[in-house]
Amino acid sequence: MDANMNQPRILFIDAYDSFSNNIVSLLVTTLDAHVDILPIDPPELNPKEPTFTEELTSLLRRYDAVVCGPGPGSPDLAQDVGLMKYIWDLESAHLVPVLGICLGFQSLMVSCGGIVKKLETGLHGMIREIDHGIDRPSLHEGNIFCGVPSFKATLYHSLHADIGQDSIPTDDWPMCKWAPPAHLPDVVPLAWVYENRGSHVERILMGVRHRTKPFWGLQYHPESICTEPTGHQVIKNWFREAMRWNSVSGRIANSGPISLGSITNVPTPSACSVDTNPDNLERDLNDYHSWVSSNSELASFGVSYRYGSKTLKLPIHIEVPDIVELLQGDKKDFIVLDSASAKANRIGADVRGRYSIIALDVDKALKLEYRTGDIHMTAHLSCSQGPSSRTASERVHLGPRQTIWQLLAEFWTRRKMAADDHSTPFLGGFMGYTTYELGLEGIDVNLHEERRHDRPDLCFAWITKSIVIDHTKGTVRIQYLSPSEPGGKAWVDTVANKLSASAVWSDGLRADFNKHVQLTQLAQLTPPATPNSSFAKAHIQVPDADEYETKVRICQDYIASGDSYELCLTDQTHITRPRSLPAAHSLPLPLAPLEPGKAPQTSWQLYRSLRSRQPAPFGSYIRLGGATLISSSPERFLEFSSDGLCSMRPMKGTVRKSRAVSTLAQAEAILHVPKEEAENLMIVDLVRHDLHGVCGPGRVDVPKLNIVEEYASVFQMISVVEGRLPQNQGSEKTGLDVLAASLPPGSMTGAPKKRSCEILHDIEGRRERSLYSGVVGYMDAAGRGDWSVTIRSFFRWDDETTTSVADGQQGQQQQQLEVWHIGAGGAVTALSTAEGERDEMFTKLKGPLGVFDDEA
Repeated sequence: MDANMNQPRILFIDAYDSFSNNIVSLLVTTLDAHVDILPIDPPELNPKEPTFTEELTSLLRRYDAVVCGPGPGSPDLAQDVGLMKYIWDLESAHLVPVLGICLGFQSLMVSCGGIVKKLETGLHGMIREIDHGIDRPSLHEGNIFCGVPSFKATLYHSLHADIGQDSIPTDDWPMCKWAPPAHLPDVVPLAWVYENRGSHVERILMGVRHRTKPFWGLQYHPESICTEPTGHQVIKNWFREAMRWNSVSGRIANSGPISLGSITNVPTPSACSVDTNPDNLERDLNDYHSWVSSNSELASFGVSYRYGSKTLKLPIHIEVPDIVELLQGDKKDFIVLDSASAKANRIGADVRGRYSIIALDVDKALKLEYRTGDIHMTAHLSCSQGPSSRTASERVHLGPRQTIWQLLAEFWTRRKMAADDHSTPFLGGFMGYTTYELGLEGIDVNLHEERRHDRPDLCFAWITKSIVIDHTKGTVRIQYLSPSEPGGKAWVDTVANKLSASAVWSDGLRADFNKHVQLTQLAQLTPPATPNSSFAKAHIQVPDADEYETKVRICQDYIASGDSYELCLTDQTHITRPRSLPAAHSLPLPLAPLEPGKAPQTSWQLYRSLRSRQPAPFGSYIRLGGATLISSSPERFLEFSSDGLCSMRPMKGTVRKSRAVSTLAQAEAILHVPKEEAENLMIVDLVRHDLHGVCGPGRVDVPKLNIVEEYASVFQMISVVEGRLPQNQGSEKTGLDVLAASLPPGSMTGAPKKRSCEILHDIEGRRERSLYSGVVGYMDAAGRGDWSVTIRSFFRWDDETTTSVADGQQGQQQQQLEVWHIGAGGAVTALSTAEGERDEMFTKLKGPLGVFDDEA
């Protein structure tokens, strides 16, 4: 990205923070500057090389100013600050104006001889009034707060600079707080925050300038959504002073080109763009490009298909599972995205969910699978040949600089079609899931240990037959993507007739519908009917409460040390129960609804039980890629339209409904407290960072912040963050770019995301979260998508079994058991209590686990 010749140039030093792109956006929009981003540890600039200083000063000469950004860790650790420490130590002839923010501020203080130590309690997501000198000293004397009215700002720090402020008597404070301390003559204080600790007030330095060098520092975060816009004048003042210093000192930035490979910009290049480097053309002949564009049976599946549909009125008594049972009862694979809360009376429209989507004939859909760390993607397609069928598979190679997202983007582009004029959100296209581990790969978090399975971390099916239920209009749209319009219409008519002619469609009592399913047919592939014996009872292993509290305290130790602002700690519950039918039983038997008075026996019945207990706007039943996932997720992760509008709904703060908390007002009183609001704010700022990275500066807004919503069994605090994708010709971005840039979901990681995920991986015993904390959803052929976070859910893998031996009527019997997993947890902050986090984890666990209680 080239700078306008008249634009000032700023170099932003990125310490791998999850708010960096927000700062870049603030600099671009507030200063009309061109901003380049350089990580603290670029491989091209190695401090151990003899030419390092010359190369660094040569690079800095290209810029009018530098901003050293926030990040995890300590300013005393070289690996946490990287290049920053060398910038402060530049010789006079090579000085450049610098603004340090948070970690950058602390690094400046250390370079001046100051001490950085822990706060009594960290201040993450806390909003405080900034005490600054409005009129003295003047701006020309380096006071970048001069003329700025009073404002509040967001704090994200556990460490602070100690310049001896606690030794100043209270009576002397008003006169002394702006004077350099005697032992640190180069440190000129510019701003403070005061934190009431009960027995005393903690004085926290918020802004400084260097007495003789063009260095300034801010401890607070000027880019946060909750830092008042009045405070942006501080950034303008800083840059005005920086440019004045350049003018007075005769420093002129060299406008020549910059060829450092580690430098990036916001927005970042498309994660899904094609590598057009001529040097790689020979390599490309054998990679995924040739496969995607080929006419092989799998690569050409779905190409040049046409869309058609037929709409029926939805009978008021018919629900999503009824339609699935009528049309897909004999299938093996399923994708059902179920807005089960659509009919809820008391909860608001935002959380009810308007649409449900049922993929039809998933068994015959093309499936694309990718496993984290692999250098290939695998495509599968079930092909019918007369009365028999076969599964065709192809392995598609990914080159050294190629990603699964690039392959998916090219695959989608070949099948892209214009959005229709109707209100359906989905024409057909990608549907499926990603795991938490796929997201870790995208932010360069290593799993360290070898994975002992071949399960996919991404499994997308290209769906050509589907049903969209509009719960607002009460309609059922049967739709297809087909190479033959007459064939598509014939199929639609067949499905419509099957629905309309069924007894359940016209009979609200459904008595006859239930009778035709005999008890001997209740088995489905996952799991079988449960015999009435002690041998078959489910075994439930929940997290140990004391161990979980210990993990919370470990999280808080990391937070206190400055390594994270917030850590989304999770744990898993395991349920073992009788396994599915033996492999020899090749024919799936019909789906069956729950029998009154009986515990759920099949995976389908588990889903029916969960949706009745805990209806949610983003529920799902998925059997795909060897996984069975049953979810009642209340959290939309990402929604995007075909014209580039993206919306994310981070959710933090939960209270379960009870007699004591039964109204929205009561829940708001509990959730609108500093701890809960700070948790949500931290994720909002993280999500803004993710969206800024794809959408670009000034293209992200927050229309809703810390709003409490009512669900069937809980109240949740949510926010809405929206971004608009740039539509640059030749480098058009899609929702796949946003999805790739945003995983894993920030509401399941904490911030900064990369360091937090590394810490959590160790605290959680290096155990995979798998489908939990991943996402489920779709991106259709028109470019529209909707993805939910996989929480309030349980899942199993076909290849994960265990064996049980017990006494039966014919002596000892051996039986295979399947293993279900339920993940639950919460965001740990400096204000958390171990007991409170334990209770929140078990509260979230209670809903999904209740489905299994009758078996245990």
